Amino acid sequence: MTAPEIAGAEASGAAAAAPEHLEGRGAWFKKLPVVHQLRQSVGLQRGMLIAGLVLTAGFVLVAVLSPVLAPFGWSQLRDLDGAFGAQQPPSAEHWFGTTVGGYDVLSRVVWGARTALLVVVVAVASSIVVGVLLGLVSGYFGGWLDRMLVVVADAIYAFPSLLLAILLAIVISGGQSSMWGGIFAAALSITVVFVPQYFRVVRAEVVRVKQEAFVDSARVLGTGHWRIMTRHVLRNSTRTLPLIITLNASEAILTLAGLGFLGFGIEPTAAAEWGYDLQRAVADVTSGIWWTALFPGLAIVMAAMGMTLMGESLNDLSDPRLRSRARSRKVAGAVAATSVEADASVAPVDTAEPKQKGDDA
Repeated sequence: MTAPEIAGAEASGAAAAAPEHLEGRGAWFKKLPVVHQLRQSVGLQRGMLIAGLVLTAGFVLVAVLSPVLAPFGWSQLRDLDGAFGAQQPPSAEHWFGTTVGGYDVLSRVVWGARTALLVVVVAVASSIVVGVLLGLVSGYFGGWLDRMLVVVADAIYAFPSLLLAILLAIVISGGQSSMWGGIFAAALSITVVFVPQYFRVVRAEVVRVKQEAFVDSARVLGTGHWRIMTRHVLRNSTRTLPLIITLNASEAILTLAGLGFLGFGIEPTAAAEWGYDLQRAVADVTSGIWWTALFPGLAIVMAAMGMTLMGESLNDLSDPRLRSRARSRKVAGAVAATSVEADASVAPVDTAEPKQKGDDA
């Protein structure tokens, strides 16, 4: 074996034996939640996760940059050249056409992304705060409080979610309201639907974690209940929350669209909302006017599908069996490649039988 080959082998061995914290400055980036799952995924699972991330990132970017991307306001009916006109087909002036009310469809779709994102953020954040707090208290203390909260959560969870959201939207805002009033009304109505999910998941994890040895050790040392709940129990009971958040975000978009489609959403002059635009476009479809319903419907489908794909992929990656299968396939592929290289690097051996002395004669 020559000197360059020995040096190359030693370098490759040192690189393979290097610890993870010495891999380079980018090692911390590989440990981020979504990046870590992306590196674990393989095959179709990775494709689903990448597609979900791309669709979700596009939805968030459109929502954040809506004042820049939208050519007109969500309730604008005219510009310097005059009125837009009702039910105008897609053209250079209006890429997605105009609605029956004379609004620009592209502007309504872009501004509707901002409304949907605000509702999702408010609904999911309030659901996490209320559901996690109730689940933590119920699972840690138990007793009559635990039984009462479980019964209430099961009753709410068994109730039809869309019907419950409609009733709460009517009670909170009378069916329709201003932009922020409608956003908070829709978000709070969705929150009541989501709270039992976070409550049940966190409560089950708290009941399991509070029986661990480190919790008993904290009690023996005289640690207070609040510190044990927040520093020891809660920290080990929120592993599955990112999965529920992504799935609930897509459900919040669909619930908001359902409220707007049924006429219990936000007024069109207060904010743009995809469900309302889709409901107003139902009558246009029968007349051959397809653009007023196509683009709001595609926006709802793409936003909900992106978050659903991301949530389902993260849910699959949280299964240890799938991770072990993926790791086994990688190891098997690496071993097979190494075996092939080793077989190719071995010098051929002469298997011919030695000649006898008699044969030379």
